[in-house]
Amino acid sequence: MDLIGMTKGRGRTTRLADMFGVSRETARKWLSDMARPETKRLTEIAGRFGVSFEWLATGRGEPKGFMKVQDAAAPYRVDHREQARLFGLIGRLTRDQRRALLVILEQMVKKD
Repeated sequence: MDLIGMTKGRGRTTRLADMFGVSRETARKWLSDMARPETKRLTEIAGRFGVSFEWLATGRGEPKGFMKVQDAAAPYRVDHREQARLFGLIGRLTRDQRRALLVILEQMVKKD
């Protein structure tokens, strides 16, 4: 979470829970190392945060390896560190802020 720019402190547990559709209690246990996500969920987390699955699951290797997780069920794949940071920051926005950002991004893409 630090790698994608998600600040520590209040609300981090809630943001993690919201990002992956789990309860705050589940997210709290993940963050405090009292529980581990299932393998399928770890694959999703690694893909969304743009980190190596091996590093996330075992702590071995480098998080910055950005080895792509190949899983057809994954909603999207992170190709660059900037994308991982964007996903983390977008997850912190309110619904209205996300909608406004979409309008801005669509306008930027149309100009190209």
